[in-house]
Amino acid sequence: MNTHIKTVLITGSTSGIGLGIAKEFAKAGFNIIFNGLEKEGPEIAFETNKEYKVKTMYSAANMLQPEEITAMVNEGIAKLGGIDVLVNNAGIQFVSPIEDFPTQKWNDIIGINLTSAFHTSKAVWPGMKERKSGRVINIASVHGLVASEFKSAYVTAKHGIVGLTKVLALEGATCGITANAICPGYVKTPLVEKQIAEQAKTHHIPESEVISKIMLAKHAIKEFVKPESIAALALFLASDHASMITGAAIPMDGGWSAA
Repeated sequence: MNTHIKTVLITGSTSGIGLGIAKEFAKAGFNIIFNGLEKEGPEIAFETNKEYKVKTMYSAANMLQPEEITAMVNEGIAKLGGIDVLVNNAGIQFVSPIEDFPTQKWNDIIGINLTSAFHTSKAVWPGMKERKSGRVINIASVHGLVASEFKSAYVTAKHGIVGLTKVLALEGATCGITANAICPGYVKTPLVEKQIAEQAKTHHIPESEVISKIMLAKHAIKEFVKPESIAALALFLASDHASMITGAAIPMDGGWSAA
């Protein structure tokens, strides 16, 4: 009987969508490698270990630093015996008209939201290839499928993630590795909460109107996407039942991209 306990690495997993995904995988019995810059990271890993009786590890690797990403992956492999599932979730956002968009914000968003996924995928790939088994799940966005004004860097990064997903799917097809992207609409997370003031300023409307007039305006279903729903889809994509799904960019956007 195969008693191999699988390990998942989730970037940006100490809050928001990433934390929701980590909890869902822990419930399913996966060992968890947490990553994030929140000071509560070690405590989150410890509490997850205690609650779900799975092995956990925490890394504060900065997604802008390739050598830190590689070190995190190598440490995870050494401590937990390999990485079976990679969830590229780390992301930041900034909203501004193109003429005022700070160059450093562009560089940071492209670096964290897109380039880090290249480095993590490159680092886990040899092990997955050797085992002839692996899952790469990229948390993209509906903005990987459509655009919105004032989000030049974010939309570019998310379109790039969808492209990277397709390349990984083709390269992994002969060695048991699948790669897919989940494309959520607006999810009520700290990242989105921080956008409210920026959106109000950029669109010249009160903060109280941002959710209805901006955030959910393009959702056919006028609700935020739940982190738990994204986590459930990620867990399915990591399962054997999803072995024939690869190279897909799956919307979970309340009908936004259907228009």
